[in-house]
Amino acid sequence: MALTIVASIRAESGKETFLEAELQKLVELTRKEAGCIQYDLHRNNEEPGHFLFFENWDSRDLWQAHMESDHIAAYKTATEGAVAEFLLHEMDRIA
Repeated sequence: MALTIVASIRAESGKETFLEAELQKLVELTRKEAGCIQYDLHRNNEEPGHFLFFENWDSRDLWQAHMESDHIAAYKTATEGAVAEFLLHEMDRIA
């Protein structure tokens, strides 16, 4: 069964541009991964430091492999102290 991920990320004040650049680095690398159906990055029009990933994966196992990838590890290291809030929702499409 396919898995949908909705990830909400808020930047620390003053880190908005930096965080956006780091998030954008993930897009093309992730879209090439096995099991990635959709990986779209969004920015909130009213709050420029609020970002949202909308993702669809072939399976939870393939998404977990993504979360353990080198580029996700590099992102986490690079953005330490730049993320104020990170919320993740694993969801199944029901209709």
